[in-house]
Amino acid sequence: MFRKILAQLLFSYLLLINSNSYAANIITAARVWPAQEYTRIALESATPLKYQLLILKNPDRLVLDVEDIELTNVLQTLSDKILSSDPYIKQVRVAKYKPGVVRIAIDLKGEVKSNLFALAPAGDYKNRLVLDIYPLQDELMTMLDKKLNKPEPANTEPGPKPVVELLPSIPPAPDEPVVEAPAVPPEANKPEAPIPNKDDERLITIAIDAGHGGEDPGARGANGSREKDITLIIAKKLKEKIDAESNMRGMLTRDGDYFVPLGTRVVKARKFKADLFVSIHADAFTNQSARGSSVFALSEKGATSASARYLAKKENESDLIGGVSLDDKDPVLAKTLLDLSQAATINDSLKLGKAVLGNIGEINSLHTRRVEQAAFAVLKSPDIPSILVETAFISNPDEERKLNDEAYQDKLVSSILSGIKKYFASNPALAKAKVAKE
Repeated sequence: MFRKILAQLLFSYLLLINSNSYAANIITAARVWPAQEYTRIALESATPLKYQLLILKNPDRLVLDVEDIELTNVLQTLSDKILSSDPYIKQVRVAKYKPGVVRIAIDLKGEVKSNLFALAPAGDYKNRLVLDIYPLQDELMTMLDKKLNKPEPANTEPGPKPVVELLPSIPPAPDEPVVEAPAVPPEANKPEAPIPNKDDERLITIAIDAGHGGEDPGARGANGSREKDITLIIAKKLKEKIDAESNMRGMLTRDGDYFVPLGTRVVKARKFKADLFVSIHADAFTNQSARGSSVFALSEKGATSASARYLAKKENESDLIGGVSLDDKDPVLAKTLLDLSQAATINDSLKLGKAVLGNIGEINSLHTRRVEQAAFAVLKSPDIPSILVETAFISNPDEERKLNDEAYQDKLVSSILSGIKKYFASNPALAKAKVAKE
């Protein structure tokens, strides 16, 4: 009799443990990040999740079964977060499939690619299960490939490799000798050739990188501002000013609130055959009194200061916080991120950084008066001069107010553009294959 009672108690205890094993793991947050490039669904929990993904046809849909959890309000509201404008997802249905298993059915608007992976805790996040939904073909990259592989018309005129004229002649400094232009022979006074259409010229291309985005908010301001929002606003303003130039065009590595891996930002710039790469950030520090703007370039030999090393480490953790699947390496990306000799590119990056830093110093105090260097992953293009601009300390209440002020933003982007022009005045860009406008 005693053994029977003991067995019943043991059985009841095991049932209790089993019933609580899945209930203990709760989805604490469910987020959706829709964008033209891809849509991301992220589920966050205290402990790692067990899951299985099914891909079904007719109609196209994804079925995600998450084990050892219960259906909670957080999961039930996931369907409300799907926008009608989402380019890939029609709707999401969430229901209890069987005890301890929740089924998330994702009805799609068409055939897609998907990538499901788990992320260990990073930054302010706990364990995450991330589902990325992509188009079968990357529209941007497909368009670029067509343009870049299109044969250029043959140039029958002999002569040196052309350069792109960037600026009108600049008056010499007071201490520089004035060189008289040679006399023009009478036979040269012919009617001027028609001015070429802007669409027929190879425009100088500036890759503008808005730091962070999506799952990666970046630094947080003293009054709640998010770095990812500030950098996107400034990046869009800079693109607008660059596009207004007759011989320049800007391209954004991201144009919305979604995460782009650091290496992918480099690949995008190279696909666009960018002449320069400018990454926009707004730093934070534990001491709110830290202030001033900074400009950074890549270093192959180690950081130029402890603060540069600290910042590079923090910025390079963006992939951990934003969420990158380590099993999904693009071969083009892998090739781009090889440890190539970048001495010439780094030298040009330092020249660009010096020009930009000098101009920013006219509208804001400088945190450091030299271009610092460190191993920033986002600056590792082997053939594009690249800089990272820390516009100000978002953790400083005064500078946070500046970063949110439209007038200051306009002054800031004007100073960056002036620095870019100053750089090109001494370093003309070699003509590259023409690419389509955004």
